[in-house]
Formats: sequence, structure tokens, C-alpha cells
Amino acid sequence: MSAPKTVRALFTDFKVFSGTANPALTREICNALGCPLGSAMIKKFADGETHLQIQENVRGADVFLVQPTCTPVDNNLFELLLMLDALKRASAERITAVLPYYGYARQDRKDKPRMPISAKLVASVLETAGANRVLALDLHAAQIQGFFDIPVDHLFAAPVLVEYFQGRFGRDELTVVSPDAGGVERARNFAKRLNAPLAIIDKRRTEVNVAEVMNIIGDVKGKHCLIVDDLVDTAGTLVKGAEAVLNAGARAVTACATHPVLSGPAIERISEAPIDELVVTNSIPLTEAAVACGKIRVLSIASLLARGIQSIHEGGSISTLFV
Repeated sequence: MSAPKTVRALFTDFKVFSGTANPALTREICNALGCPLGSAMIKKFADGETHLQIQENVRGADVFLVQPTCTPVDNNLFELLLMLDALKRASAERITAVLPYYGYARQDRKDKPRMPISAKLVASVLETAGANRVLALDLHAAQIQGFFDIPVDHLFAAPVLVEYFQGRFGRDELTVVSPDAGGVERARNFAKRLNAPLAIIDKRRTEVNVAEVMNIIGDVKGKHCLIVDDLVDTAGTLVKGAEAVLNAGARAVTACATHPVLSGPAIERISEAPIDELVVTNSIPLTEAAVACGKIRVLSIASLLARGIQSIHEGGSISTLFV
């Protein structure tokens, strides 16, 4: 009987492609992997339709397609779907959708009558378009993995962010703060790694993108508070959270989040907010206004995603990359 094939032998080639949402991140990933970026032509017709073509052979290849579905969300999502379809029809052996940011993730349940579960719909259309596997980063809700009927590898940016903060605060100086009850597990992981206590902001959301802070659970008096979240959108939650802990006696406030959505009045609010620094990753490219904001620092998650891609391609475990 012949010897079993290794996982690597199942594929004739290994390729990484990028949509137009964040090509700089994909180039960093390719540099970390030591592979060239796949060639694809993407342009717009006069009426706004997307036209694309994969410009190299992918038959039998293990393909990784990197595309965060960030602003403009619908345009980037549809571009991702078209690229998946093109790769599938070009006979790629396996296609992994690498999603540094998963748009529509906040719409993961039906909490009012006659509403869609948009996060589930996105999962379904990604599968239909041709994705055989998904590599995601800091999903807004971990249960979104269950919306897929294909394997999902869920990575966290926490190792990158925690490494930045380690050693920056004195003993007994830091308190990690969750901006709401839903983020407690994420903040607890940070607190454990940084050997710091945990506090929670009790928040009531009155309407979409509007948050009202109620009170603080935990001791923040005299502490440097690190507010930990998965994303910053309009920055309303961040600003009110910073004000709340300062009113409760905190000495200073720093914040971090994986995804810098930063829409609407976010940059203006951050510039005026009583926070020392907002640390984010490059899962989403910053706007010019965000780049110009002196309070925002960007850390790269390219190496983290590259290690995840390599582990998937080689059939290895990615558990060492988890929090």
C-alpha cells in the first residue's frame, strides 16, 4: 500500500490574493510568508459595476484571499464574493477567505421584529460564492463561527496588543476596563496577561450608535485605566467610558481596539476625548484624518495572520496563536 500523502502534497501551489480594501496589509502578509502577491485585475465600469480577472493560473492551488469588509462595506463585500467566484471557476483546489474585519458582525441576532440576521446571511453567501474555509480576526461575537458550515479559524489580536502594553505601566498602576458586559471575556483575558485587576462599565444603549454609561463595577480610583474593545466605530462608547472612569477617580485613560472602523464623528471625538492614546491594528486601513490624529497608534497584525495562513496550508495547529 502506498504511503499516505502529506497535506502539502494535496496542493500544486500556494497563492495569496488581495482585494482592494487593504492591499497594504496583504503585501505585509506576503512579505512575512516570503511569497509573491497574486496578480488580479480589479476595476469599475462606468456605471459602477465591478469587473475583475484573476491574472494567473490557480488550478489545483491552495488560495488565500485577504479582504476586510470595511467601509465601503457593501462594495468590499461584493468584490470579495466576485473574487471567490472567479477563483472557484478557475479550479482552485481550496479557497480560504481571510477576513481581518468581518462586516455586519454586529447584526448577529434578531432582537427586534422583522429584522434580518445579517451576519448569518453574509456567512451563507461567502460559502455559496466559493469559500471552503474562513480565517477571521476578532469577530464581534464568537458565535458567528457557528453561522458557517465550513471550517472557521478565529484568531485574536490580543497577543499583538498585550505585547505593546507589557512593561508600560508600573506595578499595581493598571486596571483593565471592559466598556460593556459583552466585552468582559475579552477584557478579562487582557487583565490576566497584564496581571491587572478588571473593571466593567455598566452601559445602556438607547439607540444604534448612541450609548449611555450608567456606573462602574470595580475599583478604578487612582488607576491608569486601559479600556479594551474589539472595535471603535463612532467612538461614543469609548469617550463616555473614559469620562465615566475619570469621574470615578481614575488617574488616566488609554484605550485599545482591534478594528479602527472610525466612522462619522469618531476622529473629532477621539481628538477631544480625555484619553492619552488609542492603540489599534491595521485590520482596517486608516483614513487620512485618522492618520493625522496624534492620539492613534497602529500595530500590525500581518505576522499573526501570516502564521495562521501558514499553519492552515501546512495542516498544522493554530491553537498557539489563540488567547
